[in-house]
Amino acid sequence: MDKPTVLIVDDEPVNLSLLTELLRADYRVRAASSGRHALKAAASSPFPDLILLDVMMPEIDGYSVLKTLRARPDTRDIPVIFLTALSDAVDEERGLECGANDYITKPIKPAVLRARVRTQLDVKRARDFLQNKNDYLEAEIARRMLDHEIAQQVGIRALAHLAETRDPETGNHILRTQVYVRLLAEKLGDHPRFASQLTPANIELLTKSAPLHDIGKVGIPDAILLKPGPLTEDEWQIMKTHARLGFDAIERAEADVERPVPFLILAKEIARWHHEKWDGSGYPDGLAGDDIPVSARIMAVADVFDAMTSPRVYKPALPMTEARDFIGDARGRHFDPDVTDAFMAVYDEFARIAHRHSDAEPPPP
Repeated sequence: MDKPTVLIVDDEPVNLSLLTELLRADYRVRAASSGRHALKAAASSPFPDLILLDVMMPEIDGYSVLKTLRARPDTRDIPVIFLTALSDAVDEERGLECGANDYITKPIKPAVLRARVRTQLDVKRARDFLQNKNDYLEAEIARRMLDHEIAQQVGIRALAHLAETRDPETGNHILRTQVYVRLLAEKLGDHPRFASQLTPANIELLTKSAPLHDIGKVGIPDAILLKPGPLTEDEWQIMKTHARLGFDAIERAEADVERPVPFLILAKEIARWHHEKWDGSGYPDGLAGDDIPVSARIMAVADVFDAMTSPRVYKPALPMTEARDFIGDARGRHFDPDVTDAFMAVYDEFARIAHRHSDAEPPPP
């Protein structure tokens, strides 16, 4: 194990020689004959584990040196022991107030010097151990949180793709709608109506939740889900149950954990209410206006745009401008007016996303 490094700072060569002789058997000793040299030495290798600092020096005194050491990130934690011929209690108090770890008056008593140096190095060693331990624990927590985040995202995608396997032509629908939702939420984040809900943290949760909006389709029979033509009224009533089925499935999963999971709360909102309409004519509960959760209002625009501009077994993809005009015309009826306005403002980015993540052939412009 390497010896600790002690930097001795004193403008008197005799003092430097004496202190070096007293300490070199147990420590690697470096010397500086001025405050300027001390500051340079403190920031160069081998970095000192402890500094013995004379107070009364020309040009830059010990107080000024210590103030600079404490102000620099690379030297602020180095323990400093003041060495001085000033024995007045006021001088000692000033030294300690400046940030010195200890204060030794001259003439130096060898046994006292060695004991004080050893004590400060022991304290530093313990502090460094705890800091390293804390750094390790913080890194381990960060790693586990990342692992948890990745596992959570994989789980969400797996569930979403499970629904997708029942409706194989949806392709990149999950990815596109997730990006659309983030884009709309970020656009609305500064809006007075939404700022309190669409914080950066909640936007992350909302984006994470979006892929589960159609999880309930797992419960819809293939004969209805994959029917190439129009649905009968009875079939349509069954199709509409996917909103409630998705909500119930997520709620049952949520019941298996000990505390609420924020993104699952949003996932339930999106799954159940993304087919509600601003005027109350949607399903499954006929909610209207602000009674529809913000998450579902945002998801509604993203989902409709993607459904219209993507091919399905029962229809070809429509031109993106037609989907844009449909959403604009439905402002205040199907969609929240402010969410519609946000969509119109970022429509060009929607179009770029649709092309970038198209299923096969890009949707018509």
